[in-house]
Amino acid sequence: MNYKIENVIRKEIKLKNNLVNIKQKIINGETSLGIEFGSTRIKIVLIDNCFATIASGNYEWENRLENGFWTYHLEEIITGLQAAYSDMKQKVVHNYGITIQKIGSIGISAMMHGYMALDNKGELLVPFRTWRNATTSAAANKLTDLFRFNIPERWSIAHLYQAILAKENHLPRVDFITTLAGFIHWLLSGNKAIGVGDASGMFPIDESTQDYNESMVKQFDELIATLDYPWKLKGILPTVFLAGEQAGELTEAGAKILDNSEDLQPGIPFCPPEGDAGTGMVATNSVRKRTGNVSVGTSVFAMIVLEKELSIVHPEIDLVTTPSGSPVGMVHANNCSSDINAWLGLFQEFYEAMGQNVETDELFTVMFNKALEADPDGGGLLSYGYFSGENITGLEEGRPLFVRSPKSNFNLANFMRIHLFTAFGALKIGMDILTKEENVAIDNILGHGGLFKTPVVGQKIVAAAMNVPVSVMATAGEGGAWGIAILASYMRNKNHKESLEDFLDKKVFSGVKVQEMYPDRLDVKGFETFIERYKEGLVIERAAIDNLVENGRD
Repeated sequence: MNYKIENVIRKEIKLKNNLVNIKQKIINGETSLGIEFGSTRIKIVLIDNCFATIASGNYEWENRLENGFWTYHLEEIITGLQAAYSDMKQKVVHNYGITIQKIGSIGISAMMHGYMALDNKGELLVPFRTWRNATTSAAANKLTDLFRFNIPERWSIAHLYQAILAKENHLPRVDFITTLAGFIHWLLSGNKAIGVGDASGMFPIDESTQDYNESMVKQFDELIATLDYPWKLKGILPTVFLAGEQAGELTEAGAKILDNSEDLQPGIPFCPPEGDAGTGMVATNSVRKRTGNVSVGTSVFAMIVLEKELSIVHPEIDLVTTPSGSPVGMVHANNCSSDINAWLGLFQEFYEAMGQNVETDELFTVMFNKALEADPDGGGLLSYGYFSGENITGLEEGRPLFVRSPKSNFNLANFMRIHLFTAFGALKIGMDILTKEENVAIDNILGHGGLFKTPVVGQKIVAAAMNVPVSVMATAGEGGAWGIAILASYMRNKNHKESLEDFLDKKVFSGVKVQEMYPDRLDVKGFETFIERYKEGLVIERAAIDNLVENGRD
Protein backbone atom coordinates (compact mmCIF):
# COMPACT_ATOMS: atom_id res chain seq x y z
CA MET A 1 0.00 0.00 0.00
CA ASN A 2 1.19 3.53 -0.75
CA TYR A 3 2.83 5.00 2.40
CA LYS A 4 0.96 8.32 2.19
CA ILE A 5 -2.40 6.59 1.79
CA GLU A 6 -1.60 4.26 4.70
CA ASN A 7 -0.68 7.24 6.89
CA VAL A 8 -3.95 9.02 6.03
CA ILE A 9 -5.93 5.88 6.88
CA ARG A 10 -4.17 5.59 10.24
CA LYS A 11 -4.97 9.21 11.06
CA GLU A 12 -8.62 8.69 10.13
CA ILE A 13 -8.84 5.56 12.32
CA LYS A 14 -7.22 7.41 15.23
CA LEU A 15 -9.62 10.34 14.81
CA LYS A 16 -12.61 8.00 14.66
CA ASN A 17 -11.49 6.11 17.77
CA ASN A 18 -10.98 9.39 19.61
CA LEU A 19 -14.45 10.54 18.57
CA VAL A 20 -15.98 7.30 19.87
CA ASN A 21 -14.00 7.63 23.11
CA ILE A 22 -15.18 11.19 23.78
CA LYS A 23 -18.75 10.29 22.86
CA GLN A 24 -18.71 7.48 25.43
CA LYS A 25 -17.34 9.83 28.09
CA ILE A 26 -20.22 12.26 27.44
CA ILE A 27 -22.77 9.43 27.66
CA ASN A 28 -21.21 8.11 30.89
CA GLY A 29 -20.98 11.54 32.49
CA GLU A 30 -17.17 11.37 32.71
CA THR A 31 -17.12 15.13 32.25
CA SER A 32 -16.98 18.39 34.18
CA LEU A 33 -18.76 21.63 33.29
CA GLY A 34 -17.28 25.04 34.02
CA ILE A 35 -19.48 28.15 33.89
CA GLU A 36 -17.94 31.61 34.18
CA PHE A 37 -19.62 35.00 34.18
CA GLY A 38 -16.96 37.42 32.95
CA SER A 39 -17.32 41.15 32.52
CA THR A 40 -18.01 40.94 28.77
CA ARG A 41 -18.80 37.27 28.19
CA ILE A 42 -20.51 34.32 29.79
CA LYS A 43 -18.51 31.22 28.86
CA ILE A 44 -19.28 27.55 29.42
CA VAL A 45 -16.70 24.80 28.94
CA LEU A 46 -17.26 21.04 29.02
CA ILE A 47 -14.09 19.01 29.68
CA ASP A 48 -13.39 15.29 29.86
CA ASN A 49 -11.64 13.45 32.70
CA CYS A 50 -8.30 14.14 31.00
CA PHE A 51 -9.04 17.91 31.24
CA ALA A 52 -9.37 18.42 27.48
CA THR A 53 -12.10 20.73 26.25
CA ILE A 54 -14.92 18.87 24.50
CA ALA A 55 -17.09 21.87 23.65
CA SER A 56 -17.68 25.45 24.76
CA GLY A 57 -20.48 28.00 24.54
CA ASN A 58 -20.54 31.79 24.79
CA TYR A 59 -22.85 34.72 25.35
CA GLU A 60 -21.67 38.32 24.92
CA TRP A 61 -22.92 40.93 27.36
CA GLU A 62 -21.91 44.26 28.87
CA ASN A 63 -22.47 46.07 32.15
CA ARG A 64 -24.70 49.14 32.34
CA LEU A 65 -24.44 52.31 34.40
CA GLU A 66 -27.90 52.83 35.86
CA ASN A 67 -28.91 55.16 38.69
CA GLY A 68 -25.26 55.64 39.59
CA PHE A 69 -24.40 51.91 39.77
CA TRP A 70 -22.68 49.55 37.35
CA THR A 71 -24.97 46.54 36.99
CA TYR A 72 -26.18 43.60 34.91
CA HIS A 73 -29.91 42.87 34.69
CA LEU A 74 -31.17 39.71 36.39
CA GLU A 75 -33.04 38.69 33.23
CA GLU A 76 -29.84 38.81 31.19
CA ILE A 77 -27.94 36.85 33.83
CA ILE A 78 -30.38 33.98 33.37
CA THR A 79 -30.94 34.26 29.62
CA GLY A 80 -27.18 34.59 29.09
CA LEU A 81 -26.56 31.45 31.14
CA GLN A 82 -29.14 29.55 29.11
CA ALA A 83 -27.83 30.85 25.79
CA ALA A 84 -24.22 29.91 26.59
CA TYR A 85 -25.25 26.43 27.74
CA SER A 86 -27.43 25.94 24.65
CA ASP A 87 -24.52 27.02 22.43
CA MET A 88 -22.24 24.42 24.06
CA LYS A 89 -24.94 21.73 23.97
CA GLN A 90 -25.62 22.23 20.26
CA LYS A 91 -21.91 21.90 19.48
CA VAL A 92 -21.90 18.54 21.27
CA VAL A 93 -24.91 17.46 19.20
CA HIS A 94 -23.23 18.63 16.00
CA ASN A 95 -19.80 17.13 16.71
CA TYR A 96 -20.77 13.91 18.49
CA GLY A 97 -24.38 13.29 17.55
CA ILE A 98 -25.64 13.03 21.14
CA THR A 99 -27.66 15.18 23.55
CA ILE A 100 -26.13 15.85 26.96
CA GLN A 101 -28.12 14.27 29.78
CA LYS A 102 -25.43 13.56 32.36
CA ILE A 103 -22.45 15.60 33.58
CA GLY A 104 -19.98 14.37 36.17
CA SER A 105 -19.60 17.66 38.06
CA ILE A 106 -20.30 21.37 37.71
CA GLY A 107 -18.58 24.53 38.90
CA ILE A 108 -19.61 28.19 38.82
CA SER A 109 -17.17 31.10 38.55
CA ALA A 110 -17.83 34.81 38.19
CA MET A 111 -16.48 38.30 38.72
CA MET A 112 -15.52 38.64 42.38
CA HIS A 113 -16.89 41.07 44.94
CA GLY A 114 -19.98 43.20 44.42
CA TYR A 115 -23.32 42.98 46.17
CA MET A 116 -26.34 40.77 45.59
CA ALA A 117 -28.89 41.00 48.41
CA LEU A 118 -31.94 38.70 48.54
CA ASP A 119 -34.99 38.49 50.79
CA ASN A 120 -36.40 35.31 52.35
CA LYS A 121 -38.32 34.58 49.13
CA GLY A 122 -35.16 34.67 47.03
CA GLU A 123 -36.01 37.98 45.38
CA LEU A 124 -33.26 40.51 44.62
CA LEU A 125 -33.77 43.56 46.82
CA VAL A 126 -31.66 45.92 44.68
CA PRO A 127 -30.08 45.48 41.24
CA PHE A 128 -26.76 43.63 41.26
CA ARG A 129 -23.94 46.04 42.17
CA THR A 130 -20.72 44.91 40.50
CA TRP A 131 -17.05 45.16 41.46
CA ARG A 132 -16.77 48.15 39.13
CA ASN A 133 -18.63 50.52 41.45
CA ALA A 134 -16.38 53.00 43.26
CA THR A 135 -19.22 54.26 45.48
CA THR A 136 -18.26 52.76 48.83
CA SER A 137 -15.16 54.72 49.87
CA ALA A 138 -16.68 55.96 53.15
CA ALA A 139 -17.65 52.44 54.18
CA ALA A 140 -14.38 50.88 53.01
CA ASN A 141 -12.27 53.44 54.88
CA LYS A 142 -14.22 53.06 58.12
CA LEU A 143 -14.12 49.26 58.03
CA THR A 144 -10.38 49.29 57.22
CA ASP A 145 -9.79 51.43 60.32
CA LEU A 146 -12.09 49.25 62.44
CA PHE A 147 -10.61 45.89 61.40
CA ARG A 148 -7.03 47.12 60.85
CA PHE A 149 -7.31 45.11 57.67
CA ASN A 150 -7.64 46.51 54.16
CA ILE A 151 -11.27 46.50 52.97
CA PRO A 152 -11.34 47.58 49.31
CA GLU A 153 -14.31 49.43 47.84
CA ARG A 154 -15.24 46.41 45.69
CA TRP A 155 -15.76 44.02 48.61
CA SER A 156 -19.26 42.88 49.47
CA ILE A 157 -18.96 44.00 53.10
CA ALA A 158 -18.11 47.52 51.91
CA HIS A 159 -21.22 47.54 49.71
CA LEU A 160 -23.34 46.33 52.62
CA TYR A 161 -22.00 48.89 55.06
CA GLN A 162 -22.29 51.72 52.51
CA ALA A 163 -25.95 50.79 52.11
CA ILE A 164 -26.23 51.00 55.90
CA LEU A 165 -24.58 54.43 55.97
CA ALA A 166 -27.03 55.55 53.26
CA LYS A 167 -29.95 54.10 55.29
CA GLU A 168 -31.26 52.19 52.29
CA ASN A 169 -34.79 50.86 52.72
CA HIS A 170 -34.07 47.27 51.67
CA LEU A 171 -31.77 46.45 54.62
CA PRO A 172 -34.35 45.16 57.14
CA ARG A 173 -35.48 42.59 54.55
CA VAL A 174 -32.02 41.15 53.82
CA ASP A 175 -31.94 37.38 54.25
CA PHE A 176 -28.83 36.54 52.22
CA ILE A 177 -26.00 38.44 50.54
CA THR A 178 -23.63 36.86 48.04
CA THR A 179 -21.48 37.31 44.95
CA LEU A 180 -22.57 36.63 41.38
CA ALA A 181 -20.97 33.15 41.49
CA GLY A 182 -22.67 32.44 44.81
CA PHE A 183 -25.99 33.61 43.40
CA ILE A 184 -25.83 31.34 40.33
CA HIS A 185 -24.76 28.44 42.54
CA TRP A 186 -27.75 29.06 44.82
CA LEU A 187 -30.06 29.39 41.82
CA LEU A 188 -29.01 25.98 40.44
CA SER A 189 -28.37 24.03 43.66
CA GLY A 190 -30.43 25.77 46.33
CA ASN A 191 -27.31 25.97 48.55
CA LYS A 192 -26.08 29.25 50.03
CA ALA A 193 -22.44 28.25 49.52
CA ILE A 194 -19.23 29.94 48.42
CA GLY A 195 -15.63 28.91 47.80
CA VAL A 196 -13.08 30.31 50.23
CA GLY A 197 -11.37 32.33 47.48
CA ASP A 198 -14.59 34.10 46.50
CA ALA A 199 -15.56 34.45 50.17
CA SER A 200 -12.25 36.24 50.82
CA GLY A 201 -13.47 39.02 48.51
CA MET A 202 -16.65 39.38 50.55
CA PHE A 203 -15.21 39.49 54.08
CA PRO A 204 -11.78 38.80 55.64
CA ILE A 205 -10.87 35.13 56.08
CA ASP A 206 -9.02 33.72 59.10
CA GLU A 207 -6.24 31.50 57.69
CA SER A 208 -6.26 29.28 60.79
CA THR A 209 -9.98 28.43 60.53
CA GLN A 210 -10.37 29.00 56.76
CA ASP A 211 -13.65 30.72 57.51
CA TYR A 212 -14.83 34.30 58.06
CA ASN A 213 -12.75 36.10 60.70
CA GLU A 214 -14.87 35.71 63.84
CA SER A 215 -13.45 38.69 65.72
CA MET A 216 -14.14 40.98 62.75
CA VAL A 217 -17.65 39.55 62.37
CA LYS A 218 -18.22 40.44 66.03
CA GLN A 219 -16.81 43.94 65.50
CA PHE A 220 -19.17 44.51 62.58
CA ASP A 221 -22.21 43.30 64.52
CA GLU A 222 -21.28 45.64 67.38
CA LEU A 223 -20.82 48.53 64.93
CA ILE A 224 -24.42 48.27 63.69
CA ALA A 225 -26.04 46.95 66.89
CA THR A 226 -28.04 50.12 67.58
CA LEU A 227 -29.77 49.89 64.19
CA ASP A 228 -31.74 46.81 65.29
CA TYR A 229 -31.69 44.95 61.97
CA PRO A 230 -33.34 41.50 62.27
CA TRP A 231 -30.11 39.75 61.24
CA LYS A 232 -26.51 39.19 62.29
CA LEU A 233 -23.72 39.26 59.71
CA LYS A 234 -22.77 35.57 59.88
CA GLY A 235 -26.42 34.64 59.33
CA ILE A 236 -26.65 36.41 55.97
CA LEU A 237 -23.28 35.33 54.54
CA PRO A 238 -22.95 32.15 52.44
CA THR A 239 -21.26 29.08 53.98
CA VAL A 240 -17.56 28.77 53.12
CA PHE A 241 -16.24 25.65 51.35
CA LEU A 242 -12.70 24.62 50.35
CA ALA A 243 -11.58 23.29 46.97
CA GLY A 244 -12.28 19.57 46.75
CA GLU A 245 -15.40 19.70 48.91
CA GLN A 246 -18.89 19.15 47.49
CA ALA A 247 -21.10 22.22 47.86
CA GLY A 248 -24.46 20.94 46.60
CA GLU A 249 -26.23 19.19 43.74
CA LEU A 250 -28.17 20.35 40.70
CA THR A 251 -31.83 20.52 41.68
CA GLU A 252 -34.74 19.78 39.36
CA ALA A 253 -35.51 23.50 39.23
CA GLY A 254 -31.83 24.27 38.59
CA ALA A 255 -31.66 21.73 35.76
CA LYS A 256 -34.62 23.42 34.07
CA ILE A 257 -32.97 26.83 34.42
CA LEU A 258 -29.62 25.69 33.02
CA ASP A 259 -31.07 23.57 30.22
CA ASN A 260 -34.52 24.92 29.41
CA SER A 261 -35.10 22.08 26.96
CA GLU A 262 -35.07 19.86 30.09
CA ASP A 263 -32.72 17.17 28.74
CA LEU A 264 -30.23 17.56 31.61
CA GLN A 265 -30.79 15.31 34.63
CA PRO A 266 -30.63 16.72 38.18
CA GLY A 267 -28.40 15.38 40.95
CA ILE A 268 -25.07 16.51 39.45
CA PRO A 269 -22.58 17.45 42.23
CA PHE A 270 -21.28 21.02 42.46
CA CYS A 271 -17.86 22.13 43.59
CA PRO A 272 -17.71 25.39 45.61
CA PRO A 273 -18.44 28.49 43.47
CA GLU A 274 -15.34 30.60 43.00
CA GLY A 275 -14.35 34.07 41.88
CA ASP A 276 -12.51 34.79 38.66
CA ALA A 277 -9.31 35.44 40.59
CA GLY A 278 -9.26 31.91 42.02
CA THR A 279 -10.17 30.20 38.77
CA GLY A 280 -7.49 32.24 37.00
CA MET A 281 -4.96 30.91 39.49
CA VAL A 282 -6.08 27.36 38.76
CA ALA A 283 -6.04 27.90 34.99
CA THR A 284 -2.42 29.07 35.18
CA ASN A 285 -1.24 26.59 37.83
CA SER A 286 -0.20 29.40 40.17
CA VAL A 287 -1.53 28.27 43.55
CA ARG A 288 1.83 27.44 45.17
CA LYS A 289 3.76 29.96 47.27
CA ARG A 290 6.05 32.40 45.39
CA THR A 291 3.99 31.94 42.23
CA GLY A 292 1.52 34.39 40.77
CA ASN A 293 -0.64 35.22 37.81
CA VAL A 294 -1.90 38.28 36.06
CA SER A 295 -5.37 38.29 34.52
CA VAL A 296 -6.04 40.79 31.78
CA GLY A 297 -9.49 41.89 30.70
CA THR A 298 -11.82 44.83 31.35
CA SER A 299 -10.03 44.99 34.69
CA VAL A 300 -6.57 43.65 35.50
CA PHE A 301 -5.37 41.94 38.63
CA ALA A 302 -2.26 40.16 39.85
CA MET A 303 -2.37 37.40 42.46
CA ILE A 304 0.80 36.49 44.38
CA VAL A 305 0.72 33.54 46.80
CA LEU A 306 2.45 34.83 49.95
CA GLU A 307 5.04 33.15 52.15
CA LYS A 308 4.41 35.50 55.09
CA GLU A 309 2.03 38.21 56.29
CA LEU A 310 2.52 41.77 55.09
CA SER A 311 4.12 44.11 57.63
CA ILE A 312 1.40 46.79 57.52
CA VAL A 313 -2.00 47.45 56.00
CA HIS A 314 -1.77 48.69 52.41
CA PRO A 315 -4.98 50.06 50.86
CA GLU A 316 -3.66 49.09 47.42
CA ILE A 317 -3.30 45.39 48.35
CA ASP A 318 -6.22 43.01 48.89
CA LEU A 319 -5.53 40.02 51.10
CA VAL A 320 -7.52 37.10 49.70
CA THR A 321 -6.94 33.35 49.37
CA THR A 322 -6.42 30.58 46.84
CA PRO A 323 -9.35 28.17 46.35
CA SER A 324 -7.64 25.93 48.93
CA GLY A 325 -7.27 28.71 51.49
CA SER A 326 -3.63 29.88 51.17
CA PRO A 327 -3.05 33.63 51.66
CA VAL A 328 -2.68 35.76 48.54
CA GLY A 329 -1.71 39.37 47.94
CA MET A 330 -3.97 40.72 45.23
CA VAL A 331 -3.51 43.96 43.31
CA HIS A 332 -6.67 44.84 41.41
CA ALA A 333 -7.07 47.74 38.99
CA ASN A 334 -10.54 48.53 37.70
CA ASN A 335 -9.41 49.60 34.23
CA CYS A 336 -7.36 47.74 31.66
CA SER A 337 -8.47 46.87 28.12
CA SER A 338 -11.56 49.04 27.55
CA ASP A 339 -9.72 52.08 26.18
CA ILE A 340 -7.44 49.96 23.99
CA ASN A 341 -10.53 48.28 22.54
CA ALA A 342 -12.13 51.66 21.92
CA TRP A 343 -9.10 53.02 20.06
CA LEU A 344 -8.76 49.88 17.94
CA GLY A 345 -12.48 50.14 17.17
CA LEU A 346 -11.75 53.62 15.83
CA PHE A 347 -8.96 52.29 13.63
CA GLN A 348 -11.32 49.60 12.35
CA GLU A 349 -13.83 52.32 11.43
CA PHE A 350 -11.05 54.05 9.48
CA TYR A 351 -10.36 50.84 7.55
CA GLU A 352 -14.04 50.55 6.68
CA ALA A 353 -14.26 54.24 5.70
CA MET A 354 -11.41 53.58 3.24
CA GLY A 355 -13.40 50.74 1.73
CA GLN A 356 -11.23 48.03 3.32
CA ASN A 357 -12.16 45.03 5.46
CA VAL A 358 -10.02 43.72 8.29
CA GLU A 359 -10.63 40.92 10.78
CA THR A 360 -10.62 42.09 14.40
CA ASP A 361 -7.98 39.53 15.40
CA GLU A 362 -5.71 40.63 12.56
CA LEU A 363 -6.13 44.30 13.51
CA PHE A 364 -5.20 43.60 17.14
CA THR A 365 -2.18 41.52 16.10
CA VAL A 366 -0.82 44.17 13.72
CA MET A 367 -1.38 47.07 16.13
CA PHE A 368 -0.01 45.25 19.18
CA ASN A 369 3.12 44.22 17.29
CA LYS A 370 3.61 47.84 16.25
CA ALA A 371 4.29 48.59 19.93
CA LEU A 372 7.48 46.51 19.71
CA GLU A 373 8.96 49.15 17.35
CA ALA A 374 8.40 52.00 19.84
CA ASP A 375 10.75 54.00 22.05
CA PRO A 376 11.29 52.16 25.36
CA ASP A 377 9.32 54.75 27.35
CA GLY A 378 6.64 55.36 24.71
CA GLY A 379 8.18 58.59 23.37
CA GLY A 380 6.94 60.87 26.15
CA LEU A 381 3.26 60.19 25.45
CA LEU A 382 0.73 59.70 28.26
CA SER A 383 -2.61 57.96 28.45
CA TYR A 384 -5.16 56.97 31.08
CA GLY A 385 -7.71 54.31 30.14
CA TYR A 386 -9.98 55.17 33.07
CA PHE A 387 -13.51 54.26 32.01
CA SER A 388 -14.44 54.01 35.69
CA GLY A 389 -12.94 55.04 39.01
CA GLU A 390 -9.59 53.63 40.10
CA ASN A 391 -9.09 52.85 43.77
CA ILE A 392 -5.30 52.42 43.59
CA THR A 393 -4.86 56.00 42.38
CA GLY A 394 -7.70 57.37 44.52
CA LEU A 395 -10.05 58.44 41.72
CA GLU A 396 -13.77 57.80 42.14
CA GLU A 397 -14.65 58.29 38.47
CA GLY A 398 -12.88 57.91 35.15
CA ARG A 399 -12.20 59.97 32.04
CA PRO A 400 -10.20 58.21 29.30
CA LEU A 401 -7.40 60.57 28.26
CA PHE A 402 -4.55 60.77 25.77
CA VAL A 403 -2.00 63.56 26.32
CA ARG A 404 1.23 64.62 24.62
CA SER A 405 3.58 67.56 24.68
CA PRO A 406 4.86 69.32 21.54
CA LYS A 407 8.19 67.54 22.03
CA SER A 408 6.69 64.03 22.38
CA ASN A 409 7.61 61.51 19.70
CA PHE A 410 4.11 61.02 18.36
CA ASN A 411 3.91 58.03 16.05
CA LEU A 412 1.81 54.89 15.78
CA ALA A 413 4.33 52.63 17.53
CA ASN A 414 4.61 54.91 20.56
CA PHE A 415 0.84 55.45 20.57
CA MET A 416 0.24 51.70 20.85
CA ARG A 417 3.03 51.14 23.36
CA ILE A 418 1.76 53.85 25.68
CA HIS A 419 -1.76 52.42 25.65
CA LEU A 420 -0.42 48.97 26.50
CA PHE A 421 1.79 50.49 29.22
CA THR A 422 -1.04 52.46 30.80
CA ALA A 423 -3.26 49.37 30.91
CA PHE A 424 -0.85 48.19 33.64
CA GLY A 425 -0.11 51.60 35.21
CA ALA A 426 -2.28 51.30 38.31
CA LEU A 427 -1.32 47.63 38.68
CA LYS A 428 2.37 48.61 38.62
CA ILE A 429 1.87 51.00 41.54
CA GLY A 430 0.36 48.21 43.64
CA MET A 431 2.93 45.61 42.60
CA ASP A 432 5.79 47.94 43.54
CA ILE A 433 4.42 48.00 47.09
CA LEU A 434 4.60 44.21 47.25
CA THR A 435 8.01 43.82 45.67
CA LYS A 436 9.85 47.00 46.75
CA GLU A 437 8.29 47.77 50.16
CA GLU A 438 7.27 44.32 51.41
CA ASN A 439 10.07 42.44 49.61
CA VAL A 440 7.69 39.75 48.39
CA ALA A 441 9.59 37.16 46.35
CA ILE A 442 8.09 36.13 43.00
CA ASP A 443 9.66 33.34 40.98
CA ASN A 444 7.38 33.62 37.99
CA ILE A 445 4.17 35.26 36.78
CA LEU A 446 1.75 33.39 34.51
CA GLY A 447 -0.37 35.49 32.20
CA HIS A 448 -3.87 34.83 30.91
CA GLY A 449 -6.51 36.83 29.10
CA GLY A 450 -7.04 38.28 25.63
CA LEU A 451 -3.85 40.36 25.58
CA PHE A 452 -1.73 37.20 25.62
CA LYS A 453 -3.36 35.80 22.49
CA THR A 454 -0.92 37.92 20.50
CA PRO A 455 2.44 36.17 20.91
CA VAL A 456 5.35 37.98 22.61
CA VAL A 457 3.78 41.46 22.96
CA GLY A 458 1.74 40.93 26.12
CA GLN A 459 4.53 39.00 27.81
CA LYS A 460 7.11 41.71 27.03
CA ILE A 461 4.88 44.49 28.35
CA VAL A 462 3.99 42.68 31.60
CA ALA A 463 7.58 41.51 32.14
CA ALA A 464 8.67 45.15 31.77
CA ALA A 465 6.04 46.34 34.24
CA MET A 466 6.74 43.71 36.91
CA ASN A 467 10.42 43.00 36.24
CA VAL A 468 9.91 39.23 36.64
CA PRO A 469 9.73 36.40 34.09
CA VAL A 470 6.27 36.05 32.53
CA SER A 471 5.01 32.73 31.19
CA VAL A 472 2.03 31.81 29.07
CA MET A 473 0.70 28.27 28.96
CA ALA A 474 -0.94 26.57 26.01
CA THR A 475 -4.07 26.40 28.21
CA ALA A 476 -4.04 30.10 29.17
CA GLY A 477 -6.60 31.04 26.54
CA GLU A 478 -9.13 28.74 28.22
CA GLY A 479 -9.47 31.14 31.15
CA GLY A 480 -11.67 30.93 34.20
CA ALA A 481 -14.38 28.71 32.70
CA TRP A 482 -11.76 26.01 32.17
CA GLY A 483 -10.30 26.76 35.61
CA ILE A 484 -13.60 26.18 37.42
CA ALA A 485 -14.18 23.03 35.33
CA ILE A 486 -10.80 21.83 36.65
CA LEU A 487 -11.94 22.55 40.21
CA ALA A 488 -15.12 20.58 39.55
CA SER A 489 -13.00 17.72 38.21
CA TYR A 490 -10.68 17.93 41.24
CA MET A 491 -13.67 17.49 43.56
CA ARG A 492 -14.72 14.36 41.68
CA ASN A 493 -11.41 12.79 40.66
CA LYS A 494 -8.83 13.63 43.36
CA ASN A 495 -7.10 10.91 45.33
CA HIS A 496 -7.61 10.73 49.10
CA LYS A 497 -6.04 13.84 50.67
CA GLU A 498 -4.49 14.88 47.34
CA SER A 499 -3.80 18.62 47.52
CA LEU A 500 -4.95 20.98 44.80
CA GLU A 501 -1.32 21.93 44.15
CA ASP A 502 -0.32 18.29 43.55
CA PHE A 503 -3.42 17.57 41.46
CA LEU A 504 -2.58 20.48 39.17
CA ASP A 505 1.14 19.72 38.93
CA LYS A 506 0.95 15.96 38.44
CA LYS A 507 -2.30 15.53 36.53
CA VAL A 508 -3.54 18.67 34.84
CA PHE A 509 -0.38 20.49 33.78
CA SER A 510 2.06 17.62 33.37
CA GLY A 511 3.41 17.99 29.84
CA VAL A 512 1.65 21.30 29.10
CA LYS A 513 3.82 23.62 26.98
CA VAL A 514 4.97 26.83 28.67
CA GLN A 515 6.48 29.85 26.91
CA GLU A 516 8.58 31.92 29.31
CA MET A 517 9.93 35.40 28.66
CA TYR A 518 12.43 37.27 30.83
CA PRO A 519 12.33 41.05 31.29
CA ASP A 520 14.30 43.09 28.76
CA ARG A 521 16.55 45.63 30.51
CA LEU A 522 15.59 48.49 28.17
CA ASP A 523 11.87 47.68 28.47
CA VAL A 524 12.11 47.70 32.28
CA LYS A 525 13.92 51.05 32.28
CA GLY A 526 11.41 52.45 29.78
CA PHE A 527 8.47 51.37 31.93
CA GLU A 528 10.05 52.93 35.03
CA THR A 529 10.36 56.23 33.14
CA PHE A 530 6.75 55.93 31.98
CA ILE A 531 5.36 55.14 35.44
CA GLU A 532 6.90 58.30 36.91
CA ARG A 533 5.24 60.31 34.12
CA TYR A 534 1.99 58.40 34.86
CA LYS A 535 2.09 59.32 38.56
CA GLU A 536 2.90 62.98 37.89
CA GLY A 537 0.11 63.21 35.31
CA LEU A 538 -2.64 62.01 37.65
CA VAL A 539 -3.46 65.67 38.36
CA ILE A 540 -4.53 65.91 34.71
CA GLU A 541 -6.91 62.97 35.15
CA ARG A 542 -8.27 64.56 38.33
CA ALA A 543 -8.87 67.86 36.50
CA ALA A 544 -10.71 66.00 33.74
CA ILE A 545 -12.98 64.30 36.29
CA ASP A 546 -13.69 67.61 38.01
CA ASN A 547 -14.32 69.60 34.84
CA LEU A 548 -15.44 67.24 32.08
CA VAL A 549 -19.11 66.51 32.83
CA GLU A 550 -20.48 63.19 31.62
CA ASN A 551 -23.55 63.23 29.37
CA GLY A 552 -26.67 62.96 31.45
CA ARG A 553 -24.96 63.87 34.73
CA ASP A 554 -26.41 66.71 36.74
